[in-house]
Order: sequence, then structure tokens, then C-alpha cells
Amino acid sequence: MLGTSRMLEGRTALVTGSGRGIGAAIARGLAQHGADVAVNYVRDATSAERVVADVEAAGGRGVAIAADVTDQEAARRLVEEARDRLGPLDIVVHNALAGFAFDPRNRKTVWDLTADDYASQVNAAVGAAHTVTQAALPDLQAHGRGRIVSVLSDLIERPGVPYPEYVTAKSALLGWSRSMAAELGQVGVTVNCVAPGLVPSTGAAAGTDDHLRDSLEAATPLRRLAEPEDVAGAVLAFASDWLGFVTGACLFVDGGLVMR
Repeated sequence: MLGTSRMLEGRTALVTGSGRGIGAAIARGLAQHGADVAVNYVRDATSAERVVADVEAAGGRGVAIAADVTDQEAARRLVEEARDRLGPLDIVVHNALAGFAFDPRNRKTVWDLTADDYASQVNAAVGAAHTVTQAALPDLQAHGRGRIVSVLSDLIERPGVPYPEYVTAKSALLGWSRSMAAELGQVGVTVNCVAPGLVPSTGAAAGTDDHLRDSLEAATPLRRLAEPEDVAGAVLAFASDWLGFVTGACLFVDGGLVMR
């Protein structure tokens, strides 16, 4: 549990890719602290509606909205629908993951990758974040307290398993976030990132074998791997007023595996 203070009372959040896993934990955490939440998903409406039910059980308003944020028009419609159904947005969390599995045995190597593989992942990370942010900007800057948080990966700093196309895209998203922090600071919008380690309970990590999990756990100072709620806690801190004077930061949420 992330606690139940109401520090986000009266604020509205959009979390991309929040029907399951890390995104779902973020949506639930925001609601537990008072926010209304738009839960974005692509295909699994049943899971997304369960997250909405949890949001409402926490006392917030929730809506599930289907949209593939890698499609520019769909991403814009997502923001419009979230605004129409819940009101102006105060918080945007970029969490959507485009069709990627963390599977060391079956990953694409440099010998197999194409330029299109990189372009697909970069569009899913940076392109989607840019389109959603641009559509949400009128809301985010209106009250001088807009919050943007992007979910990266600690692989950008410690690529223990090389996933070149994924790591390149997440590194680009960090660069985009810092540029946006410089651009949007003048209108009171903060832009920050969280970079989790491996989160074994998520579907994307299903292909990670026990040997790799055990070795990562042994190398982690806190001697365990991340849970979705760990990532949600870091997002909540950036979404709140607690870190309102922090922008352009990247917080590694991996139990100390990366120390910066």
C-alpha cells in the first residue's frame, strides 16, 4: 500500500499504458492520494475496467480509454476524451510500452536488428510522449503546477542484458524529458523520469529466466527486485508538490543497483 493521504485532491491524471502492471499500480496510487485518473489501454478492456474500479474504490473518478498512443491522432483523441470526461489534466504519466518483451534468450542482437526496429521503439517512446504532452499542454500550464513523468528503465545506465532498440528509445526519452523540463519550466510544468529495474511480476518480464533474476537480486543492495508499487511511489513523489522544485531529474528505482 502507498498510503491514503489526499495530497492530490482535486487533480486529474492521465496514465498511458495503465491497464496492467506498472501503469495500473501508478493509476491506483494516484487515486489513493486523491486524484481522478484516466486509465489508458490498447486491447485488454477487462483489466482496464478493474483498474477503474480500484480508482473509484479509493474515492476518485476513473475512466478507461482505449487508444494506441503510437498513433498521433489516437493519442490526441485520448487527451481530448480524458479532458471531456474528467476535466483539465494536471498530471501526465508516460508509461506505455510498445510490444517489447524482456527475453534474454530470444532478444534481437545487433546482427538481427534493422533501422525500423529502432524507429518503432523511438516512436513508441518519444513520439507518443510528445504527442500526448502537446495535446495536454493547455491544461498542464493553466495552473502553473503541471506534472509530467516518464517511465524509463535502469538499462539506460546499466545494460546488463543488451536490448539495443529498447535502451536507445528509453535513452532518447530521457533526453526529450530534460529538453521539455528546460522548455516548460517557464510555465510551471515539471518534467521528470523514473527508471525502474526489472519488475518480474509484469508480463513484459515473463521471458526473464530464474538465473538472471537471481543474479540481479544478489547484486542489488536491497536484495530484492522491484514491484510495481515501488515504481508508483516514485511517480507519486514527482506528481505531488513534495518535489515541485525538481525538474529534469531521473530517479533510479532499482534497490540501489544503479547509484547516481
